[in-house]
Amino acid sequence: QVQLVESGGGLVQPGGSLRLSCAASGSIFNIRAMGWYRQAPGKQRELVAVSISGGSTNYADSVKGRFTISRDVVKNTVYLQMNSLKPEDTAVYYCNAVLSELSSRNVYKNFWGQGTQVTVSS
Repeated sequence: QVQLVESGGGLVQPGGSLRLSCAASGSIFNIRAMGWYRQAPGKQRELVAVSISGGSTNYADSVKGRFTISRDVVKNTVYLQMNSLKPEDTAVYYCNAVLSELSSRNVYKNFWGQGTQVTVSS
């Protein structure tokens, strides 16, 4: 079994910062990518940022220059540093990992965390 456990959400004023963390644990063989998605009320879930094994990263245009994704491959953990937060960043943020398990090393699946609320408001 694989688990993704997120932490770091909360309430912050516009212009403030938050750092999200997500640790993957369990019967993991290989992680291909880890990233963050978000879903605001009444909207579809959207990609925020992704870190792909090998070093490449991708960001949504709306967060470029404000958010930074990083990974600790030893700890199977991904971080999202969010600066200059805006009210429109308010959403539930979900961690995502594309990985294979020890029981099926060539099969890659999507795994999701439980979500953490980020609220940007004065």
